[in-house]
Amino acid sequence: MSVGFVTLDDLDPAQKTVLIRADFNVPVSGGVIQDDTRIRACLPTLERLLAAPAAIILVSHLGRPKEGQYDDEFSLAPVAGHVSALLNREVRLVPDWEQGVSLRPGEVVMLENIRFMPGETKNNDGLARNLAGLCDIYVNDAFATAHRAQASTHGVTRFAPAACAGPLLVAEIETLTKALERPGRPMTAIVGGAKVSTKLVILENLVRKVDCLLVGGGIANTFLKAAGRPIGNSLHEEGLVGAAADILAYARNHDKEIPLPQDVVCAKALAQDAEAQVKTLAEIEPDDRILDIGPRTIEENDRTIGSSATILWNGPVGVFEIEQFSAGTAALARAVADSPALSIAGGGDTISAIARFGVADGISCISTGGGAFLELLEGKTLPAIAALQEAARN
Repeated sequence: MSVGFVTLDDLDPAQKTVLIRADFNVPVSGGVIQDDTRIRACLPTLERLLAAPAAIILVSHLGRPKEGQYDDEFSLAPVAGHVSALLNREVRLVPDWEQGVSLRPGEVVMLENIRFMPGETKNNDGLARNLAGLCDIYVNDAFATAHRAQASTHGVTRFAPAACAGPLLVAEIETLTKALERPGRPMTAIVGGAKVSTKLVILENLVRKVDCLLVGGGIANTFLKAAGRPIGNSLHEEGLVGAAADILAYARNHDKEIPLPQDVVCAKALAQDAEAQVKTLAEIEPDDRILDIGPRTIEENDRTIGSSATILWNGPVGVFEIEQFSAGTAALARAVADSPALSIAGGGDTISAIARFGVADGISCISTGGGAFLELLEGKTLPAIAALQEAARN
């Protein structure tokens, strides 16, 4: 057992039917997968079970369809085809599975989008029983959904003959737990993105755990305003300037570092053709918008990251989707990847940045979770993990 729950290492899946709750909620456009990071992360689990051999039933959601209604836009058909290509074997999509699914060891099927089923998001016992009735072993390998108490992530554990955590989920939980509870020092957290409001609890929790807290994006603008620095017409949250000031005060009083940007990249508007200018904070004009960090701040961040033993990264430090405002996030991504530290990165924008700048091989752990990653950083108990722990006790 690991972190209080049964893992796949504790069970023998040979000749068994294994129901895997995976996270294949990936971007799809025109029937083509745009980023298969989450799918590839689950492949070692699938290959291990196929070698057993086990019969594999895959369960996932895709997007946010209206629950209980089929919607072609959110069908898992493209995902099933993509997994088929990656595994080099047919993965049959099963739309009507309530009466059972027929398959043999060594075969793989995928149930249609679980959110097409009534009761999934409400954690309905009837749906959970139906899912459990399909298998001999239930495996949750979807860390990204662990913060949701739903039928396919939570309720099913109460009715399955055996319930365990998959290798991907175990690896993410153990790595994040080690980083938060037993970190190597110095420990640096990088928190970027647009809003303090979505990450206030994380910031308040992390400033107590880390040695250095680097903030970026709109979050940094709010902190700059709290520190009395000019930000022009930049995105920030006026109502949370006081909360940012409190975090800065805590850091000062407890020997923590929150180094704020010294120079920035500004423009008069957020647009693809906007003219970018590097400015010190003193040079910012009332109509300037801060859209990235400047070269001096990049150098300071590089030094901080390079001297860290543990790094947590969530969120970009600029509008990296636009070329002239991407240098800060690109440099940050390379610095984290080049660091010998234990580095953990998570969140949708962070994963997109890692993919764009080609640094995945240098990151110790790329968390597949967005909301789950953030809630774990907040110190919350994740419902799906609690359900596995409860199943292990029964």
